[in-house]
Amino acid sequence: MSLRHVVLMRFHPDTPAESVDALAAALRALPDTIAEIDDYRVGPDLRIADGNWDFAVSGDFASPEAFRTYRSHPDHVAVIREHIEPIVAERLAVQFGT
Repeated sequence: MSLRHVVLMRFHPDTPAESVDALAAALRALPDTIAEIDDYRVGPDLRIADGNWDFAVSGDFASPEAFRTYRSHPDHVAVIREHIEPIVAERLAVQFGT
């Protein structure tokens, strides 16, 4: 079963734009080092509707095992530690079959 992984993030109110840019760049680099990622899209909310979260990640994987490999991959864990944890106040995630 292939699956899609979707994450929404809310940043702390004082998060600088440079930190968001660095997060996006770090996430966008992951498909180059994690072969299990089939498709990966990330970016900040465009602010065209009220009430949206600040940032989204959408990744496609061939199987739950491929997702688990991504989730525990050292490069992904480093992005979480270095770029996500310092600026994210809230996070939502879901994985569903495609």
